[in-house]
Amino acid sequence: MEKETLIEYCKSLNGAMIDQPFRKDSSTYIARHDDSRKWFAAIMERDSKVFINLKCDPNYGDFLRSVYKGITAAYHMNKWHWISVYIKSDVPDEMIMQLILDSFRLTENKKK
Repeated sequence: MEKETLIEYCKSLNGAMIDQPFRKDSSTYIARHDDSRKWFAAIMERDSKVFINLKCDPNYGDFLRSVYKGITAAYHMNKWHWISVYIKSDVPDEMIMQLILDSFRLTENKKK
């Protein structure tokens, strides 16, 4: 999977938007809910590796970290509620897409 594919998939979710809020960092993309501006994904590069930070149920995140080398505690975010998923790792593309969708759902505004 390529970085551009991650960006396009995040952008395709209903009510999602992508921006680059950090002036000095042109390689980071933030996926947000258009209505609340809450983040559901941060696509970044570190040491020439592309990864995506995603919100995740803490117990499921712990399980995923035990199964995949390409899933770690989130870089530069809450380590309990967020995970980093490295693309071009042992994590299947379908799993990455599902984790993006899960993060999107976890961060959306709850309907009253």
